[in-house]
Amino acid sequence: MNTRGQLRHVILAVAAAALFASPVVAAKKKEEGRQSSPVSPSAPDPWPSTYRPLPRADMLITGATILDGAGGRHDAADVLVRDGRVVAVGRNLDAGGAAVVDGRGKWVTPGIIDVHSHNGTFVVPLTSVDEHGSDVTEISDPNAAETWIEHAVNAQDVAFDRALAAGVTTLQILPGSTTIIGGRSVVLKNVPAITMQGMKFPGAPQGLKIACGENPKLYYGGRGSAPNSRQGELAMFRAAFSAAQDYLERSRGEKSGRGGGHGGPRGPRNLELETLSGVLTGDIRVQAHCYRADDMAVMLGLAREYNFHIAAFHHATEAYKIPGMLREAGTCAAVWSDWWGFKVEAQDAIRENAAFVEAAGGCAMMHSDSPQVGQRLTIEAAKAAGAGRRAGVSLLPETIIRWVTSNPAKAMGLDDRIGTLAPGYNADLVLWSGDPFSIYSHADRVYIDGALVYDRANPAYRPRSDFEIGRTEAAPR
Repeated sequence: MNTRGQLRHVILAVAAAALFASPVVAAKKKEEGRQSSPVSPSAPDPWPSTYRPLPRADMLITGATILDGAGGRHDAADVLVRDGRVVAVGRNLDAGGAAVVDGRGKWVTPGIIDVHSHNGTFVVPLTSVDEHGSDVTEISDPNAAETWIEHAVNAQDVAFDRALAAGVTTLQILPGSTTIIGGRSVVLKNVPAITMQGMKFPGAPQGLKIACGENPKLYYGGRGSAPNSRQGELAMFRAAFSAAQDYLERSRGEKSGRGGGHGGPRGPRNLELETLSGVLTGDIRVQAHCYRADDMAVMLGLAREYNFHIAAFHHATEAYKIPGMLREAGTCAAVWSDWWGFKVEAQDAIRENAAFVEAAGGCAMMHSDSPQVGQRLTIEAAKAAGAGRRAGVSLLPETIIRWVTSNPAKAMGLDDRIGTLAPGYNADLVLWSGDPFSIYSHADRVYIDGALVYDRANPAYRPRSDFEIGRTEAAPR
């Protein structure tokens, strides 16, 4: 067996040992007939992460151009990493026994974060992309709040390896947008693993995917009692969150003894309302699929009515029309660079969208929504910034890098751990061959928690899915 094969089998063996040493809850049912007490969103995870950092060594990258993700640029500078964390960023740092990596002529950024991915659930080309070949959405009911997308993630999806080669170290996997309330998201570290648990980001908050506008309206229109209009969608949201308010109040009352019970509302466990209650308490972050400005404004009104926060609008093709509203709400806009006209809601999309949101003081992000775009997020950011520059909004690289690092980290509630190169942060970083916003640059090395996970020059550090073992590998460009 060659070195690359040995490395992969060691990694997978460690992941398997961790998985089977952990208790796994197998039962996953609707609330009907369930009599156990509700599990709080902050309770121990029944599918806990088994992720362990790969072998790592302390290192000092020297003489590179560093974009720190916090708006800073450091030329001819160093990054010192110890025990999987960033210790310092600056010039003439002392290696203190750490391995030295020559970064002259290269660029360093935080690991790239894809805030909206369907990798592992919308697997291309292993399955068809229709509703029968994909696990991206549970469509049996327009309210699928009880579902967790992590239960469908195939860790062997080749898209994870492709994204890693493009510098992506963290991904948020979201359910699809056919349903009005799509279920919980999961955040993954982009490391080789047998199972989702081996990739699961320890302690990362869950998100809730919700959708407005065309997708759920058109799919469910005329299907039984499901909404077929925007006003119907909002009525369903209000009914669901009103029920969650009542559920949460009963739970609090019974815990305090007012209701005579303990541990939550008596009666059947309600998994949908557990999720929505987590939104109301702030434990679960809302990730909303919306295109039009008027739809986003309505959803912000819903959030005010029920006192929860929308972390980000995804796709948000008309975010440029309401940047002040988004800024005041503290809500990010996750956008594409140039997707336009593929549906009615995207008719008024513009390439300058991200740049205009940024110029207005808002939180702009790039996202993939597809495995192909997920391999080119820095180029997506470059295209969006180029459009802004041609429109008179000139943004510096140290600003643009935030669209794929610290801003997504903020939207996922992980901005104290990833997305920035600063003392104490996880050492998720990318060593680029040149300017990361150039189509001529490549990710030479990718580190996650200080461990080398990808090396363009070394086949031993180029993970490949089991589906590709035995296939001829193209020579690195």
